[in-house]
Amino acid sequence: MFRTIRWFIYFWYSLISLIPDVKKVKKLDEQGDIAQKDQIVYEKASNWAKTLVELSGANVNIIGEENIPKDEAVLFVSNHQGSFDIPILLGFIKKPKAFVAKEELRKFPFISKWMEYMNCIFLNRSNNRESIKAIKQGINNLRQGYSMVIFPEGTRSEDGKLGEFKPGALKLATKSKVRIVPITISGSNNIMKKGSFIISPAEVDVMISKAIEIEEGMDKDTKSLTENIRNIINDNLEYKEKNI
Repeated sequence: MFRTIRWFIYFWYSLISLIPDVKKVKKLDEQGDIAQKDQIVYEKASNWAKTLVELSGANVNIIGEENIPKDEAVLFVSNHQGSFDIPILLGFIKKPKAFVAKEELRKFPFISKWMEYMNCIFLNRSNNRESIKAIKQGINNLRQGYSMVIFPEGTRSEDGKLGEFKPGALKLATKSKVRIVPITISGSNNIMKKGSFIISPAEVDVMISKAIEIEEGMDKDTKSLTENIRNIINDNLEYKEKNI
């Protein structure tokens, strides 16, 4: 319980302490100094996220980081096991990235502002028009060189098993033509069980598979591409389960 209390104290205290940095980032944005703004946002956000994971007691193993293309935007496609998936990917994968997040995160004080400056998009699944608008913004972000992360299951897994992917989840890649990097997260659901706020140490593996090129015609039918990505992630999960 002490670990959990300490974690939440740091969570809110650190966000408040970052307010001066938010103001600095806002000023740089208004001045059009995007490169400096992006650098500060990436450094502050990734350091904050990494500390959150370390305070949980989790040990994160990154496998296959050499598979991440350098000097180009990519779409990271990951399974979604737990609440710590975002800070794990943000803090331990050394490439600036934004997230496709649920609309409800807009309501979180301090966090939502940082997410906006990271170029995250907020998906309102109950409003098709707003969802389409958000996806178009994500495609534009990728074309401008900002990597993004999507969890195509749409929600966290109840038991760590891989769920079905939402239809059209990979349009961000097929429309922008950026490469897809499949990511398999194993063990993050043990840090904070779904429906609980208790934080516990856990062993987490993040397996990064080889990047997949977007071929001609994939923007018209993403079914086979979606199945391929899902199979890669599922195979990694099953391999991990067999070798525990």
